[in-house]
Amino acid sequence: MRSAFHDDLDHLSDQLVEMTRLAGSGMARATTALLDADLAIAESVIAADEQVDRIQRELDELALDLLARQQPVATDLRTIVTAMRMSADLERMGDLARHVAKVARRRYPESAVPPALRATVLQMGQVAERIVAKAGSVIASKDVAMAVQLEQDDDEMDRLHRELFAQLLGGTWEHGMEAAVDITLVGRYYERFADHAVSVARRVVYLATGVWHESYDPTAART
Repeated sequence: MRSAFHDDLDHLSDQLVEMTRLAGSGMARATTALLDADLAIAESVIAADEQVDRIQRELDELALDLLARQQPVATDLRTIVTAMRMSADLERMGDLARHVAKVARRRYPESAVPPALRATVLQMGQVAERIVAKAGSVIASKDVAMAVQLEQDDDEMDRLHRELFAQLLGGTWEHGMEAAVDITLVGRYYERFADHAVSVARRVVYLATGVWHESYDPTAART
C-alpha cells in the first residue's frame, strides 16, 4: 500500500516536469510566431495550452485523493501540497505562452515586434526557455543549489524587460501606439513567465529543506 502511495508521489513529480516541458515548448514556439508572424505556429500554441490545463486538473485531483485517502504527514504532506501549488504556477506559465501567441495572431500578417526590438525579444524568449528547463531539472532532482541559482536567470529577464521599456520611453519611439501596447504586454508576459519559474524553484527549496527560500542558508546546510 505504501509502495503504491510513493509511486503516486513520483507520478506527481513526473507530471510537474511534463508541465515544464510543455510550457517551455509553448513559449519557444510563441516566440517564433511573434518574431516571424507565423499564424500556424501561433494557433498551435493557443490550442496546445489545453494540454497543460488538463495535466494540472489531473494532478490536483490525484493530490486531493492522496490527501483524503492517505492522510500524509511531514515530508509526504509537504510534497503533495507543494505539488499543487507548483502546478498552479506552471499552468499560468502555459497561459503566458498562449498570451504571447495571441499577440502574434492579432498582428498577423505583420510582426508585432519592430526591427529594433527583435534582438531583445529573442533574448527574452531564450531566457524563458532556459529558465523553465532549469525549473524542470530542479523539480526532478530536488537540487536546492540549482533552485537558488535559477534566480540569476530571472535577473537577466528583468534586465531585458527594463531594456524594452527604456526603448519605449526613450523619446525616439516611432512605431505607433498599437506596437507600444504590444511590446508592453509581451514584455510583461515574458517577465511573469520567469517569475513563476522562480516561484516553482522556491517551492522546491521548501520541499527539500522545510524552510522557505528567504530563510534558507546554503552555508549552514553544508556544515
